Amino acid sequence: MNNLQKIAGVSAIFEALIYIVAFVYFGAFGAYPYEATASEKMAYLAENQFVFSMIYFLMYAVFGIFLAVLVVGLYEKLKLTNDPIIKVGSVFGVVWVVLVIASGMLANIGLSHAINLMDLSSEKAFDMWRMISVLIESLGGGNELVGGLWVLLVSIAALKAEEFPRGLNYLGIIVGVSGIATIYPDEVFTEIFGVTQIIWFFWLGIVMLGQSNANKSIQPTANASAD
Repeated sequence: MNNLQKIAGVSAIFEALIYIVAFVYFGAFGAYPYEATASEKMAYLAENQFVFSMIYFLMYAVFGIFLAVLVVGLYEKLKLTNDPIIKVGSVFGVVWVVLVIASGMLANIGLSHAINLMDLSSEKAFDMWRMISVLIESLGGGNELVGGLWVLLVSIAALKAEEFPRGLNYLGIIVGVSGIATIYPDEVFTEIFGVTQIIWFFWLGIVMLGQSNANKSIQPTANASAD
């Protein structure tokens, strides 16, 4: 149990780091030519296919793996409260894992197929990539409803159980509400969700690691007392 909490804490910190890498890359380096023609856009994607594939793999597949560990770790941490909220929240967490990893697989395979289609027609290739992008955004990129519900319900359960710092749990509620709000087509809610979740992941990871280390130091003391 203690090892799981430590691994979950490390996973939460890596989640935050992946968010930061994605923000930095697409904000500073991924100068996608939005005003260019379909041929120019596809040429850009073809030239940077490897980098895009690695970023998508990191953003979705690797993120989803760490997320799976965190979902299980939080469930194990809070399940003893016997609060049905944590059970329902964990279901949304598992669904989010599936959607995120599926988005990554769709992004990489879809990008490869779209680029291969360029030999036939750049316009058709770009139309295909545009449809794939819509699917990616719908599943795990632009719509954060499922992730928001997970963070919200887990944070409410932790707040009721007084398991984590109150500030962390209140932040989680803000993250959850902003995630749910992304059902409204405005990028500001997606940006709020992303930025606040970076802070939440970091804070949660530090707290879980701190609690794990505290439990480890208590156990030898308890064993010595028993002897």
